[in-house]
Amino acid sequence: MGRTTFLRAASLLLLCALGGCLKREDSARIAVAVPLTGDLSVEGQGVRRAVELAVAQARESGALAFPIEVVAFDDRADPETAVKAARLILADPRVVGVIGHFTSGCSIAAAPVYAQGSLAMLAPVATNPRLTRAQSEPGWPGPRNVFRLTTTDEVQGAAAAEFARYRLKLRRFAIIHDDTPYGQGLSEEFRKRFLREGGRAVLFEGISIGDRDFRPLLERVRREAPDGVYFGGLYPEFGLLLRQARKLGLKAVFIGGDAAMTAGLFAAAKDAAEGVYCTSPGGPLELMPGAEKFIAAYAQRYPEAEIGRYDCFGYDAAGVLLQALRHTGPVSGPGRAQVIEVLRGVRHRGVLGTTTFDAKGDTHLRTVGVFRAYKGKFIPARG
Repeated sequence: MGRTTFLRAASLLLLCALGGCLKREDSARIAVAVPLTGDLSVEGQGVRRAVELAVAQARESGALAFPIEVVAFDDRADPETAVKAARLILADPRVVGVIGHFTSGCSIAAAPVYAQGSLAMLAPVATNPRLTRAQSEPGWPGPRNVFRLTTTDEVQGAAAAEFARYRLKLRRFAIIHDDTPYGQGLSEEFRKRFLREGGRAVLFEGISIGDRDFRPLLERVRREAPDGVYFGGLYPEFGLLLRQARKLGLKAVFIGGDAAMTAGLFAAAKDAAEGVYCTSPGGPLELMPGAEKFIAAYAQRYPEAEIGRYDCFGYDAAGVLLQALRHTGPVSGPGRAQVIEVLRGVRHRGVLGTTTFDAKGDTHLRTVGVFRAYKGKFIPARG
């Protein structure tokens, strides 16, 4: 037995003696906290399926020397519900890590709850920079426990602004956001970079989730005569905004973020979605480094389900956590902190590429793709 293996085994024995390990016959649990009902349920259910696929593959391959299962929690894309779900997850001693939440608002609200119990949180798609920055602020209630699989609004917003300015040659933008940590944060990053590159923001305005009549706002936009409109928010509001804008005869180019880039946008916007641009971390799925095997395995396990845009992030989040658990074993209580320590130095080769994390817990992978709506699908944009 090598020195590293001996030390790892010794530390595991010590943790078990202190109540930090589950019994080998007990099933460890990976919690998945995503919206399983509501407007984002399609995306949340897709992430859940992807996590279950990764765990099933680990069981079938014998990669783990202990039983493990997935338990799903519905946060309804609501921060208050997310906190309640986080408390339930933390109270279960069999949970060794959580994959979630889906939105930035839910993730920011739930992360400190998990930190109180030294429980690792792997955020597959939450993009607001505050999620990881908050861990370095005074009053953070535990260790830095958040690990983000996607790149941040700082990167995505800047990529959208540069595409608008240099590829589309646009100079004047009206910027609209949904007043959430995700939507407003992404819009602010777009504005910051667009102004830096010599563009002009003629309007910066927030709406509320659930709003349905955008005509007064769009009349203001029309008076400003922008050549582009940027929207930071979710697809239901973006879809209605697009339909009403086209009815008013607004000819501007529309650009949205990753939360707008779903099949639901076509249902919400109808024909008004045609030609809309959206950015999304990671680029096209079929061009990702580990896509081929993932796509085949997903289709085999879920023949009736279409792979969602975010499923690969959930799959890799599960892969990262499972890789850490191969080192720590089935931990609980004080042993949960061991998972966090291993995750800091993890190097996981998955669908997205090779995932590693910086000191804040953010991924080093920073690819952002730009897509265009074309005949009911999103295809890579050519400018």
